[in-house]
Amino acid sequence: MLSKDKISFFNSEGYLIIPNFYDFEKDILPIQKAIYELIGIVARKYKIEISRAPFDPKKFDECYTDIIKVNRSYGGEIYDAVKQIPAFIRLVSNPKNDEIFKALRPGSSPAVAAAGYGIRINNPFEDKYRANWHQEYPSQLRSLDGLVFWSPLINVTVDEGPVAICPKSQVEGPIPVYTTDTRNKEKQGAYSLVLRDEENLIKKYQQISPLSQPTDLIIMDFLLIHASGYNKSNRALWSMQFRYFNYLEKTGLNHGWKGGFASGVDFRNIHPELCVD
Repeated sequence: MLSKDKISFFNSEGYLIIPNFYDFEKDILPIQKAIYELIGIVARKYKIEISRAPFDPKKFDECYTDIIKVNRSYGGEIYDAVKQIPAFIRLVSNPKNDEIFKALRPGSSPAVAAAGYGIRINNPFEDKYRANWHQEYPSQLRSLDGLVFWSPLINVTVDEGPVAICPKSQVEGPIPVYTTDTRNKEKQGAYSLVLRDEENLIKKYQQISPLSQPTDLIIMDFLLIHASGYNKSNRALWSMQFRYFNYLEKTGLNHGWKGGFASGVDFRNIHPELCVD
C-alpha cells in the first residue's frame, strides 16, 4: 500500500499525505448525505425556516451557518450527533486504516481509540474550540505510539484554515504542558493544554498547512506538533479525525491504554511529570 520512500518520509517528517485514499462514492458521499439530513432534522426540531436546494455533495452543509446564527448551541448538538453517523463509523473501522497503520508501524497491534473519533466543525472566526499547538498524546493517551487520521469533507482552501503542522517535531518526545490556557480562559479540557515554552518551540520548526479535498488522508504521529487552522471564510471547515494506537507500546501497556479527556480521564493523574503547573 505504501512505498518504502513514503514510509521513510513519514518516519522522518512525522506526517504523510495520501491523495485519494478513500473512495468518494462508497466512503465519503454517504457521510455527506447523512450530515445534510441531520441539518434538516435539527432545523425542523427548532422550527427554523431554511431554504436549501436538493442534496449536493459540494454544498452538503448548506444552511448550517444559518442555524448557528439563531443559536450557537444548536451547532454543538449537530457536532455531537454527526460522530454517530453509521457511515462515519464504518470509515473509522475501514480495513485500509489497519493496513496503513501496520505499514507505518511494522510489528504493531493496532487498535481504534474509543472516544477518539469525531467530525470537527471549525466555525468561521471562532477560537474557543480551535486546538492550540499540541501533541495528540496528552489529550488522547492510549499509547505513545499512535497515529491521527485526518480527512476533510470539503475542499479545504487557505481561507478555511487547514490543519497546521510542524514537520519533524515528533523528535521532541512528549512535551510538558500547562493545563490552563491563560490566553483564552474559555477553553477547557484538551483545548486548554499549552505546550511549555510554546513560542520558542514552534520557532524551531517549519510550519506547513496542506490543502486537501474529500478522499484525501493526512496521517500524523501522536507526538507531531500541530494545530487547528483559523477559519476566515464564510463556511465551516468539516473534517474527520480518528486515532489508532499500538497495544504493544510500553507506556500505554503499563497504564492500561487509558483514554484522555473525552473518556473522562484527567491527564494530570496519569502523567503528573508532564504537567508544568
